[in-house]
Amino acid sequence: MSFVFAAPDYVTAAATDLADLGSAIRSANTAAAHATSAIAAAAGDEVSVGIAALFGAHGQAYAALSARAQQFHHQFVQLLNSGASQYALTEAANSNPLQNLLANMPNLGLGNKGNANLGSGNTGSQNAGNGNIGNQNIGNGNNGHADVGSGNFGSSNFGAGNRGNNNVGFGNYGNFLNSSNPGGNVGLGNSGNNNFGLGNVGDGNRGGGNTGNNNIGAGNTGNNNVGFGNTGNNDIGIGLTGDNRVGINFAGLLNSGSGNIGLFNSGSGNIGFFNSGDHNVGIFNSGINVDIPHGLNNVGLGNSGAVNWGTGNSGNWNTGFGNSGELNTGIGNGGLLNTGFGNSGLVDTGFGNSGNCNTGLWNSGSVNTGLGNAGNANTGFGAATDSGLANSGFGNTGVNTSGFDNRGDDSSGFGNVASGGTNYNGEMSGFLNSATGGTLYSAGVTGFLNTGIATINLTVGGELSGLFSTGFHLSGLLGLRDYL
Repeated sequence: MSFVFAAPDYVTAAATDLADLGSAIRSANTAAAHATSAIAAAAGDEVSVGIAALFGAHGQAYAALSARAQQFHHQFVQLLNSGASQYALTEAANSNPLQNLLANMPNLGLGNKGNANLGSGNTGSQNAGNGNIGNQNIGNGNNGHADVGSGNFGSSNFGAGNRGNNNVGFGNYGNFLNSSNPGGNVGLGNSGNNNFGLGNVGDGNRGGGNTGNNNIGAGNTGNNNVGFGNTGNNDIGIGLTGDNRVGINFAGLLNSGSGNIGLFNSGSGNIGFFNSGDHNVGIFNSGINVDIPHGLNNVGLGNSGAVNWGTGNSGNWNTGFGNSGELNTGIGNGGLLNTGFGNSGLVDTGFGNSGNCNTGLWNSGSVNTGLGNAGNANTGFGAATDSGLANSGFGNTGVNTSGFDNRGDDSSGFGNVASGGTNYNGEMSGFLNSATGGTLYSAGVTGFLNTGIATINLTVGGELSGLFSTGFHLSGLLGLRDYL
């Protein structure tokens, strides 16, 4: 069996073209009618009169045939337009039931909330995967629209741990606000808009470890630089300091700025290659640590923001690979204060969670312990309704806490303890972390076996990510640091 497809738009366009052609032919026939049907004899003799009469008769016959052709043409154009209209009406009539059918399709899986979801723990419509919030997401733990991958927060992202819109890669952080094209980064650990590469901070950079706008190369600080390790604006070369310069700075050993150790660094106090900003260690890192001016900033490869440790992290205080936001520990997290992989929510422990304060897998609701829950405060799997409880899990105290034996509010994981703050204690994810000593807040720790301690004159005890770290405002492994 063969199939024929009709496209109403093309049929309508063809009818319009034929109508225009018919109009042109009618105009030509009208202009030629008198000259071809009433031919004057060349002379008064019988032969001339006979020839004129013969050609005049042919012209009149052509005029009659042309009139019949015009009538047929008019009817044919009407039939085409009518057919196109019928096809369009039929398609509209067919599409509405299909749309209604799709809108009312049941979910396939456990714990979904919405319509036409395939998987578990999704909230929204037409998601394929687990733990997504929004519409038409494919993957796990996405929060937004048309994201593909894991742990993305925003719309039309492809990859893992992206935050913003139209990002491709891992751990990119696009600016939702004040941009005609928010997001749009391609690569790893970029922070800003329309960057291509890794570890860039700003807009329109091409390369790695640039801080500023529209730089091409690596390790540049400023705007519109082309090359490596330049500090300034509109420089072309290597290691230049200043504006509108061209060349190579051998005297600075190919670095610009001050206090840099390595090659092609710009800014201040960087160690390694192609770093920009201040106090970075590694390759293609960028950013300036404004909160702790005398401490290390980013450590690793392609990090942007402040106090990240690992590869391709953007935002602040992340430990791991491809995280965006703040205080994430793990891989591809697009939210805040998460421990694990592919989480886009807040304070989640586990994999593919898009809600808040969840412990487990693929939860799009909040305060769940288990997997595939789209409701709130459930313990188990596949629940799409709310339990009405303050916590989920076992042995937790406080409110909005999931997991096991946690002490504090808005937390997830196992054995985390937050205490001492007069106003608030909590916001912890991971395993066996503690936050104490804040005069107002003891909060904000992710990872494993970290101890957050507030030092003198600091109101917050905590804000750490990673493993075995002790102090305040830390990321990474085995950190030990105090700031007075």
